[in-house]
Amino acid sequence: MNTTSEPLETDVKVTAVKTPDAIKPKHKGSARLFENPVLERLTHTHIAAPLSIFFAVAGVSLYYGLSRGLLTGLSAFGLFLAGWLLFTLAEYLMHRFVYHMNTDTPRKAKFQYTMHGVHHEFPKDETRLAMPPILTVFVTSLLFFIFRFTFGNAGFGILAGFVFGYALYLFVHYAIHVYAPPKNFLKFWWHHHAQHHYRQDEIAFGVSTTIWDHIIGTMPEKKR
Repeated sequence: MNTTSEPLETDVKVTAVKTPDAIKPKHKGSARLFENPVLERLTHTHIAAPLSIFFAVAGVSLYYGLSRGLLTGLSAFGLFLAGWLLFTLAEYLMHRFVYHMNTDTPRKAKFQYTMHGVHHEFPKDETRLAMPPILTVFVTSLLFFIFRFTFGNAGFGILAGFVFGYALYLFVHYAIHVYAPPKNFLKFWWHHHAQHHYRQDEIAFGVSTTIWDHIIGTMPEKKR
């Protein structure tokens, strides 16, 4: 009798980590980040999930602050705008200095590829254009405690603006990668982000707004 056992499952092939200079954009397919199927599944999400969470948190935060008398109408509006502006700066700084960090060690290269490099390699993978719901809940909870501890009651207004900005960023980023550029002034966002993906990843870090690219000096050069 032949007692040779055969493997019941084929080995799962995880996508090789690549440094930013070695990435070539692919417009089809998706990377495999983890061998564990549960962890791998958690890296994918439908855009509606994080958008719903962030918009809901923004609305609840404003409502709670106003209904409990912790914020006035005018202060809530100003704090909301301040939180939104704060998010645009956080978006720029995270994208430039964290997602495009110097990958001079294997650990940094792994972190960078998992967090952002995979998006540059598979920019059309719409299931990886936003963080999964479990991380979205964790991030919003962390932001609440940070803003509440730092700003007191004003934190309700700032949190609302910040997570609203986050949701808007996700929506704009998703639209840019999934839909064709519109034939109106909005196509500017598509062109700006395309410069970052296909021309040079050291420019055009803003997605929801280009204000910090203008201020800090990372706007793409205009064609002559």
